[in-house]
Amino acid sequence: MTASSQRPFVRTNMLAPEPPPTAQTGLVKWLRENMFSSWLNTLLTLAGMFIVYYAVTHFYPWFRHGVWNAASLAECRQIIAAEFGEGATGACWAVIRDRWTQYIFGFYPADLFWRPVLTFVLMLVAVAPILFQALPRQMLWFSIIFPLVAIWLLWGGSVWPVAMVAVGFGLGFLAMRLLAPIGVMLGVAAAALTAVLFWMFLTGPIDDALSKVVPIALEPVESRNFGGFLLAITLGAGGIAMSLPLGIILALGRQSDMFLIKAFSVGFIEFIRGVPLITLLFVASLLLNYFLPPGTNFDIILRVMILVTLFSAAYIAEVIRGGLAALPRGQYEAADALGLDYWKAQRFIILPQALKISIPGIVSTFIGMFKDTTLVTFVGLFDPLKSIPDSIRADFAWKGTYWEHFLFVGAIFFIFNFSMSRYAMYLERKLKRDHR
Repeated sequence: MTASSQRPFVRTNMLAPEPPPTAQTGLVKWLRENMFSSWLNTLLTLAGMFIVYYAVTHFYPWFRHGVWNAASLAECRQIIAAEFGEGATGACWAVIRDRWTQYIFGFYPADLFWRPVLTFVLMLVAVAPILFQALPRQMLWFSIIFPLVAIWLLWGGSVWPVAMVAVGFGLGFLAMRLLAPIGVMLGVAAAALTAVLFWMFLTGPIDDALSKVVPIALEPVESRNFGGFLLAITLGAGGIAMSLPLGIILALGRQSDMFLIKAFSVGFIEFIRGVPLITLLFVASLLLNYFLPPGTNFDIILRVMILVTLFSAAYIAEVIRGGLAALPRGQYEAADALGLDYWKAQRFIILPQALKISIPGIVSTFIGMFKDTTLVTFVGLFDPLKSIPDSIRADFAWKGTYWEHFLFVGAIFFIFNFSMSRYAMYLERKLKRDHR
């Protein structure tokens, strides 16, 4: 055997790459791995395909035959029969086209629609710097004053009572800044006492004087005129804004070493979680007036918002407590090693991590609370799911419409809730909750 025959073969030209087998890539691979990977998955896939086929074949004609331009349900049926034959069925979307303002604004005066529309636009501006850190931080000042601006725009009346509320908060904040160096709890107590005393004894005389000198006012609108998604968004946004900080305080109070604070937090959370929301709404509507001084006019929407906030805060407190419990003990020891006091440790180390862990649960609570705003129909308010459709069907022209209302309202609720869910997913990815 010669030396040249023992020399290893070395390829001089590379072979062209071959495509992978069809069964190992593309749609075929995805179907085999996700829908037909076993006999059980194959049966479930076929059953699901049958259900989808059944739903499409039975409900698609109802949507396809829908009518948007009609003055009554009878006219809708005439148009459907003329175009698709006798016996054909279809949705009468004309009721939505004719009454969409009632769904959005309830019974708010039509010539004042610009006020809730402006409030909603300003709400987006106020929420934007809270949701997206890339925006200028100076915009947060508008976020702070927006609730008072919204109250004045929606309910109207003189601007000075709303301004006095802002002044009371300002005086309370000033008192807290002055006394906080002595003690945090002393500063909080001084802030609350200062604001309450100002509102009780000085707001009325100052408001009367300013209203005579500089009468700035909008046409007042009563709460009974609120309804539809205007009412749902007002209750939902207010409840979300107030329940989150209250839930954080309750969660910290439940873990406190101070007996009274812990006992109060535990008692409040367990009581609220053990009572149905509808019971609390009846309390807000009927029983609360018995505990107020005679002649006191406590706005029904404000009463409902307070009870909804308390109900949501109890659930958020437990969600945040789960996030606090998930943190390793080393985080608390690290805060102690840095010489941080309780509040600084919570602000800079503990709460940021606990809130990141709790994002899914917090958003789920917010979504549930927003959907639960439809329960206000039981206390005489016009929610978009039942009261508004019932008032529309009271008109003989639209009597008999049914599914159109539920589908429209459900679609709007889905848009809001899906948006909150997607933002939560964006926030989780941004904060890298899993620490990858």
